[in-house]
Amino acid sequence: MVIDISSGKVIVTPHEVVVRYQVGQITLQSQVDALQLILPACILSANGAECKWSIKLDDESQVKAISEACSIEIMRV
Repeated sequence: MVIDISSGKVIVTPHEVVVRYQVGQITLQSQVDALQLILPACILSANGAECKWSIKLDDESQVKAISEACSIEIMRV
């Protein structure tokens, strides 16, 4: 599944997520096991053994779409 965000694209599979930014040719990749989805802030966060990154998504529907595609529970804070 490909989700368009204001700064690029989020490519979601059942096993991994790849974020591709339009500017700077930046690519972030993470296995699903290292991901968290946080509402209402609309954050996609990766925290693995060797890396840590997070991005702000545009809206709640994108968070829910990633959650459904990867079977990741959404944290509400």
